[in-house]
Amino acid sequence: MPWEKRFDVDQTLVRAMEVFWSHGYEATSMQDLVDATGVNRASLYATYGDKRELFLTALKRYDGKVRQRLLDELARTLPPAEAIGAVFDKFIDQTRAPGGNWGCFIVNTALELAAHDREIAELVNIAQDEIEGFFLAMIRKGQQAGRFDASRDANVLAHQTLASLLGLLVMIRSRPDQDYLDAVRDGVLKSLD
Repeated sequence: MPWEKRFDVDQTLVRAMEVFWSHGYEATSMQDLVDATGVNRASLYATYGDKRELFLTALKRYDGKVRQRLLDELARTLPPAEAIGAVFDKFIDQTRAPGGNWGCFIVNTALELAAHDREIAELVNIAQDEIEGFFLAMIRKGQQAGRFDASRDANVLAHQTLASLLGLLVMIRSRPDQDYLDAVRDGVLKSLD
């Protein structure tokens, strides 16, 4: 008879993702993952492989279920300036939640691991390229609608917007001051006019 899992695989992955997201890869032990998920070590290994494989699975889940879904929804439902601002607000709003200034799982991973791990660097680069692609699409749409300055190079503006977002995400972890972060967002939007 095949072995049957006695835990919710998806919920366990979400809990593991939250631990990695808030503490980072190196600072998270297998015991931390056991404690957070309520799943024993042997079951975690049997389901996800080693710690690194569990981390990669969690990172891919975040990228697909959180980042991609957010950008798709914003592009579909909001005008360009509001969509760009909403990306910044999504992370700024974390600073108001107790223990919520985790930043972005992708950016945290880039800072911790991408320089030393080719596979992770590739995942991070793809995610950042897609975020920049979202900004580029919104900037072009805003330029066509007359909302943003059409004489400016949309590609350059998208690069700058991505760099500002990445900087903001680092600041969220080290300096989660609401007024400061709001000023970064407002400065980005003003630079597009």
